[in-house]
Amino acid sequence: MPTSRRSGFTLIELIVVIALVAVLAAVVAPNLLGKATEANRKSTGIQLEKVANAVELYRLERGRYPEELIDLVKKPQGVERWNGPYIRKQSQLKDPWGNDLILQRPGENGPFDIVSYGADGQAGGEGDDADINSWE
Repeated sequence: MPTSRRSGFTLIELIVVIALVAVLAAVVAPNLLGKATEANRKSTGIQLEKVANAVELYRLERGRYPEELIDLVKKPQGVERWNGPYIRKQSQLKDPWGNDLILQRPGENGPFDIVSYGADGQAGGEGDDADINSWE
């Protein structure tokens, strides 16, 4: 009588593979998550610098600072001298977490400050939720 051979994986082999994948994920995931947080914070710092430069350019051309950051994208009503947009897209006025950047006038460290409240969108916090300021 002919015997049939089945090819495939045994249950033990599958459990070993799943265990190996779980161990790798446990080791690699925390390292990757830390890099994402660091990248978001660095990206926000660069973005704040770009927006601060646009605010300064607005002041040089208009003689005063904008009332709101949206004034860098859209011409405010009743404004004569406006050579904008100083920032091309309104989405550039948001941080990587999707929260609006905040213009504070007067600022704590100059005539204006631009702030991102971090991942939670609230003032204060630590780690991913910590504030990022244009003067740092």
